Amino acid sequence: MDMYAKGTGGQLRFDGQYVTFEHKGFLARTTTGKGEKRLHISQISAVQWKPAGMVVNGFIQFTIPGGNEVRSSFGSQTFSAVEDENSVVFNRNQQPAFDAMRAAIDEAIARQHAAPQPTAAAAEVGGSVADELTKLGALVQQGLMSREEFEQAKARLLG
Repeated sequence: MDMYAKGTGGQLRFDGQYVTFEHKGFLARTTTGKGEKRLHISQISAVQWKPAGMVVNGFIQFTIPGGNEVRSSFGSQTFSAVEDENSVVFNRNQQPAFDAMRAAIDEAIARQHAAPQPTAAAAEVGGSVADELTKLGALVQQGLMSREEFEQAKARLLG
């Protein structure tokens, strides 16, 4: 998957793992600075979205833990987003590409945070094996079992 959306003063690319901001031109030079920035999907904690209206631009903004995105007062969100390096501003004609990108990024974030949950049986077995290994290790430390006997018992437990 390789998605691309061009906004006003910046572009956004998403390859399924990384979100890449590219700020170019005079507007970028005077606000966020020219250049490229990449964020791994695991770094993104929130996505702020403001759709474009008839006379105002919209924006997509990414929040990262420890980040200091530009906060704005009511009525000046889009103007503030222009100055934020983790934002891309877009007009109404550009919005469909950003809409699709937002959906793909939201899905990737959800997959990233959905860690596989161990089953109850696996947790029980894993816990009992770990407990047994801990007990056997204690016997070795107390001198009640040799290292060779420990390794044999460990091999039996791990099967």
